[in-house]
Amino acid sequence: MDLRADAEGRPDGAVVRDALAVGVAVGLSGFAFGVTSAGSGLTVWQTCALSLLVFTGASQFALVGALAAGGNPLTAAAGAFFLGVRNAFYGLRLSQSLALPRAVRPFAAHWVIDETTAVSLAQRGRRAARLGFAVTGLSLYVLWNLTTLLGALGAEALGDTDAWGLDVAGPAVFVALLAPMLKTGVERAVAGLAVLLGLGLLPVLPAGVPVLAAALAAPAVLYAEGRRAAGRSPGGRDDSGQKEER
Repeated sequence: MDLRADAEGRPDGAVVRDALAVGVAVGLSGFAFGVTSAGSGLTVWQTCALSLLVFTGASQFALVGALAAGGNPLTAAAGAFFLGVRNAFYGLRLSQSLALPRAVRPFAAHWVIDETTAVSLAQRGRRAARLGFAVTGLSLYVLWNLTTLLGALGAEALGDTDAWGLDVAGPAVFVALLAPMLKTGVERAVAGLAVLLGLGLLPVLPAGVPVLAAALAAPAVLYAEGRRAAGRSPGGRDDSGQKEER
């Protein structure tokens, strides 16, 4: 293995090790998606096509979950789409740190997801960021699609996945992936409100629509946080903008 260091002195081996750890750990959860998708009525080929062409776990789980609940395909697709919009913002940030050649960007865009973004932005130099992105993307893409196939085939062999309790595998994996990312109070508040909205509206709205409604949690919490910050500001400063003496 090439142990050369990037401009900041970090060995390539360390970057590869971290990237593979993320790719393997998350890639194995593709098995849960394969089981969930096949259990919701999609064929093995439809399930594999989703992983090959969509390749963003949260959106895939949302899509098959809504379809399994009897939701309208267009509504299910809309929910999956809005969950995947965040990847476009990741791409804007990564375009600066990676600075890939134009010919490579359309192919690299398919690998812009939570995990590749996290690994890339954790690096200091451009060389390390590119290496982390490539290794994470490749290992995760290969393993995710392989385990998706195995999960779908396994679901067909098992028959009724609900009888085995595998219908909750998708949501469980999604929560396990999301929970460590909620590091601030605002992020936890958004997640908590989204859960309340999604579960509260589930009995009264068509399948898939509660997912869209849950997205309103983010602007609601940010608005409340902005109002609270604005309310604190005048109390700590006098008219001249200086801090009051206490």
